[in-house]
Amino acid sequence: MRILVSNDDGIYADGIWILAEQLMKIAEVIIVAPDREQSAVGTAVSLRKPLRVQKVAPLIAGIEAYCVEGTPSDSVIIGLGKVVKGKIDLVVSGINQGSNMGEDVLISGTVGAALSAYLRGFPAVAVSCERDRWKAPYLKEVSIFTALLAKRIKETDFPTSIFLNVNMPDVPMTDVKGVKITTLAHRSHVNTVEERHEGNRAYYMLMRESINLQVDKNSDIRESSQGYISITPLHLFLNGKSPLSLLKKTISGLYEEYNSTSPDASSR
Repeated sequence: MRILVSNDDGIYADGIWILAEQLMKIAEVIIVAPDREQSAVGTAVSLRKPLRVQKVAPLIAGIEAYCVEGTPSDSVIIGLGKVVKGKIDLVVSGINQGSNMGEDVLISGTVGAALSAYLRGFPAVAVSCERDRWKAPYLKEVSIFTALLAKRIKETDFPTSIFLNVNMPDVPMTDVKGVKITTLAHRSHVNTVEERHEGNRAYYMLMRESINLQVDKNSDIRESSQGYISITPLHLFLNGKSPLSLLKKTISGLYEEYNSTSPDASSR
């Protein structure tokens, strides 16, 4: 199995290397990621602009790594089109510092990277967690879970490529209640525009005031707020039809398997 890993936090973000370390236990891992932080750029691609790629010294031995002077989507497109030789079985984007649920998927660079793979016929997974839990021990736990999911995706005979958006709830992994297949929340955030001044010149800041929890029961935001790992199957039309019976089979008992293999399993 060969996995291409990317992100929107940049080639040296903790999340991508901790994730790659766990994925390399089940597959050959190649990293192709932006050379700097590229959050909230969505699916942006750099047209009519030279994109330079540089091989970098890996932070973990045995992983081939490249940085791209471009967006997350640029990185995946170049990785799949030119940099990586041979077959790629799965593309994983993350682990993102901050959740990507509801309408956020439209601006997320993490989701944008995975979408670029999906549109080219590759199975793809975007993985995100809350900013306040961005610490190495927690990221390792999320990475173990992601590696188990990746292994199951490889073993499941999906009729078409699959695109999953995974979000971890804002609780320790020991307190997670399970895994839910979800839909995208609608009207997921309350946004405002704040006017500020710099000398005599006015400018504006887009502000996110709060997350709207009054959303559909099966939505990613609602289930995550209840302590479940949210797995949302996305498509070209985002909430289109998906092979739900196969997906349900794929994730059946997944969190229980994670519990049995996690380093903290003995404390549960």
